[in-house]
Amino acid sequence: MTRTQEWTVGVELVEDGGRTRAEARLSTGTSTLTGHGTARCDPGDVDVPVIGDEIAASRAMKDLAGKLMREADRELEAAGAATLPRRTGPGYGWPEAVT
Repeated sequence: MTRTQEWTVGVELVEDGGRTRAEARLSTGTSTLTGHGTARCDPGDVDVPVIGDEIAASRAMKDLAGKLMREADRELEAAGAATLPRRTGPGYGWPEAVT
């Protein structure tokens, strides 16, 4: 079965007084998740606004990705999947039937 969806991520940036704030918003069509990030220009550094934008936006998207993964974790657990230990970190799977 093929399933196609389109999710949209928008990032809003606001710079004020050497600080850049970013908000990344994911819209799935049925829900919205929001991540936040900030960056600041050190007073001794040259002010290059695009760098602050990139740092704040990447931090907002990282925050958003973490929230999305935590939501998936909750839904996996609710569906009965158990965390399985792996060498590279936790994984998920359906518990084996006990006989």
